[in-house]
Amino acid sequence: MIEILYQDDALIAVNKPAGLAVHRSKMVGNAEEFLIDLLREQVGDSVYLAHRLDRATSGVLLIARSKEVAAALGEQFMGRAVHKQYLVVVRGWPEPAESVVDYPLPGSRETGPRREARTHYRRLATVEVPIALGRYPQQRYALLLAEPESGRFRQIRKHLAHIHHPVIGDCQHGRGDHNRLYKQHFGCHRMLLHAWRLRFAHPVTGATMELEAPLDAAYVELLERVGWSLPMGSEGA
Repeated sequence: MIEILYQDDALIAVNKPAGLAVHRSKMVGNAEEFLIDLLREQVGDSVYLAHRLDRATSGVLLIARSKEVAAALGEQFMGRAVHKQYLVVVRGWPEPAESVVDYPLPGSRETGPRREARTHYRRLATVEVPIALGRYPQQRYALLLAEPESGRFRQIRKHLAHIHHPVIGDCQHGRGDHNRLYKQHFGCHRMLLHAWRLRFAHPVTGATMELEAPLDAAYVELLERVGWSLPMGSEGA
């Protein structure tokens, strides 16, 4: 069962699991299950994607109950009227602790034209792990709150890799040695990128909607292992 965070006659918000592809596409390869199909069967009605999340990413995903609502929500995303907050674990301690990555990105094809893209980030917590890797006897990691202004293809993943603080568990843009460390020492086999909070205007009523997706067990266990806690309330939202 897909966890439903909110639903009414116009839209459904779900907590997308990590590793589940949203829909069929050439990008997801040999996936056998797709969120949009599972949800359609679960609610017994037609549903339409309003936006997308990478297969490896978890968190808030909006689903429309009609093509008209999907288009209205899509306009909000395109117009950057949707405020998005992600929780992400990265290698190293980004400096400064709060900044903006302003770096143009291509679309799904690396050879395509680059378009402006900005991601705000803020360090929430840090840890130094006494495990040797390469030249270093200890490894540093940080928990960040990332807020992308735009929604370019793999924007947060690419931006954090660009500043040399890749997302843990990112097989395309990350560091294989650190990904293996997390699997071997923490038993964590998922990419640590979670679409935590979403704020937008309801496409029918216009009311401000603020949704939050709980972390899954693997992410929670990792935070507990390293002694990190999440900010309370609507900080930054």
